[in-house]
Amino acid sequence: MIQHQLGRGGLGSNSGRLCRATALLFVAFALAIAGCSSNKPQQPGAGAGQNGNGLGEGTLGANGQSSLNKFKNGGSLGGEGPLGDIHFAFNDYTISTQDGEVLKSNAKWMQDNPGSRVQIEGHCDDRGSEEYNIALGARRAQAAKDYLETLGIPADRMSTISYGKELPLCTDQDEECWAQNRRDHFVVQGS
Repeated sequence: MIQHQLGRGGLGSNSGRLCRATALLFVAFALAIAGCSSNKPQQPGAGAGQNGNGLGEGTLGANGQSSLNKFKNGGSLGGEGPLGDIHFAFNDYTISTQDGEVLKSNAKWMQDNPGSRVQIEGHCDDRGSEEYNIALGARRAQAAKDYLETLGIPADRMSTISYGKELPLCTDQDEECWAQNRRDHFVVQGS
């Protein structure tokens, strides 16, 4: 291939590759941004909520027992209920093998209780910005929902919400505490 001199000292073939690479990078970035915004739940009470605070509170949980409602009433945010919580590595939303087993158990319970719906709450530790953690919590909740769908649970029986770093189980500043907060919590909505 013959290369020819272009303006500002660039070579024709390298300049074209650089331009295409930049364009591809821009498109990938735009798709990533659009992908984050398209993960907003479509069901009432699973998105920004009726109060517009971005945390969502709607009509959640059996007898209103979402983590947000428990927190407002001074209750425990721990893993009560028939479904187990799963946990994540720092800055990650990958389902581990161990948590896959928890999700299989949760799916079995949901299959045995076909009248129940479940809201999957994504939570993060307190490192990072509020916006970042809301997005990460949403990806964590969606990962669990997707996994449960592969196990045969219909998508319309599940909703997701992200609380980001707003509802920690533990407030100490160490890895043990942060690990407890990086979780998905499952709230049963009727049975």
